[in-house]
Amino acid sequence: IYSLCRLRAREPEAAVEYASSNPQCLFMSNQKQQKPTLTGQRFKTRKRVECMKFFCFFPQFQESVVQGLNQTGTDLEAVAKFLDFSGAKLDYRRYAETLFDILVAGGMLAPGGALSDDMTRTNFCLFTAPEDVKTMKAYAQVFNKLIRRYKYLEKGFEEEIKKLLLFLNGFSESERNKLAMLTGILLANGNLSASILSSLFNDNLVKEGLSPAFAVKLFKSWISEKDINSVAASLRKVGMDNRLMELFPVNKRSYDHFSKYFTDAGLKELSDFARNQQSLGARKELQKELQEQMSQGVSFKEIIAYGKEEIKKSSISEQMMIGIVWTSVMSLVEWNKKEELVTEQAIKQLKQHSPLLKAFTTQGLSELTLLLRVQEYCYDNIHFMKAFQKIVLLLYKVEVVSEEAILKWYTEAHLAKGKSVFLEQMKKFVEWLKNAEEGEYQSQLNMMVSLFSHIKEMILLFQNPSLRRKQMETEARLLHFGMGNNSSDCR
Repeated sequence: IYSLCRLRAREPEAAVEYASSNPQCLFMSNQKQQKPTLTGQRFKTRKRVECMKFFCFFPQFQESVVQGLNQTGTDLEAVAKFLDFSGAKLDYRRYAETLFDILVAGGMLAPGGALSDDMTRTNFCLFTAPEDVKTMKAYAQVFNKLIRRYKYLEKGFEEEIKKLLLFLNGFSESERNKLAMLTGILLANGNLSASILSSLFNDNLVKEGLSPAFAVKLFKSWISEKDINSVAASLRKVGMDNRLMELFPVNKRSYDHFSKYFTDAGLKELSDFARNQQSLGARKELQKELQEQMSQGVSFKEIIAYGKEEIKKSSISEQMMIGIVWTSVMSLVEWNKKEELVTEQAIKQLKQHSPLLKAFTTQGLSELTLLLRVQEYCYDNIHFMKAFQKIVLLLYKVEVVSEEAILKWYTEAHLAKGKSVFLEQMKKFVEWLKNAEEGEYQSQLNMMVSLFSHIKEMILLFQNPSLRRKQMETEARLLHFGMGNNSSDCR
């Protein structure tokens, strides 16, 4: 093979003749075949070429959408069908922003919110539609159907709404109202995330007073579709529940101003929600302070005094305070994961801090609130499921909760969480309480009957003087017989 290679390098024709006359050389040289290789040239598309493609097809896309909207007119059912059908031919993914600009404003929007002069427009869009709830709901259905059909438009649609909110000062009052009503309906339907409200916190919009005015229309539309609880849940999900004050300038960010503004606008539900959020923030700070005092070993007397002062200062009810105290006490310990050990831990911890719990359960409703918090805690922490009955028994022994509160909880006021398990644990104890209560009631009844009989006898004696004198003489003889001849004692 070596000779053949040297010969091939000098005289290729002679090498072929030599190899044909020596078959063993061909066999050995073909043992390792060459691997196939790709042929051709790789072309790398430059960025400017892609931009040229975008701008070449952009006018065609815009004209197609505008022409279709002009043909369908105000028939929004036809608009939805046209958009659904055109998605197979037009590149919605690339031109999503343009598509939504046309549907909302009738044409491509320039920075600031004005329509571009050199672009094709249509008069059939959201901003030219009548300003009523029925029409806005119909437009919401158009966007809903479009996004459900083409899921990749969801992100682009949220970005479009955020952009439109930043352009509010470029729209007329009517256009802002329509956009607010549509946004509220879309938020209620779940087509948008409440995170889009962050655009309303823009300094320029807040300074000009556009943010709170837009929020009034938006929340009215949202709450009319869903209740305030649903709105609150959506705001909490994205962390917007504590940022509503940012709709106002810094010098007006107070609960009083917020409450007055939205209450006067007919949104008392939103004012109450803001008040609850403010109270929630105060409760978190209070709980943090109580935990620090307990962990630092501050005396119970000082902690109780601090808690009672906070009740007066922050207008916190005793029921709310006992919930905070319970959470603070249970947060001090790193609980064992074994059920038999965690029960001992809990009993020891609660027995030690029972003076704190007792100080804030002076009302029957507070006792019931504590029982509900215990039930909820034991259900949420599975290692405490079997400790519920022992915890309640301890609270009863140290006089934190009364038998009336326990019986009320057992019969009607318990939560649904772990209901069957906890009621079964408390069954024997509740039966014992009922029997003890019946025996005590019977003894009290007998005592009252005896007392009334004595009172009746006294009334009869005073009404009949001769009978009274005879009764007194009899009692004197009995007294003399029992005490001897001591005449002073007899008298």
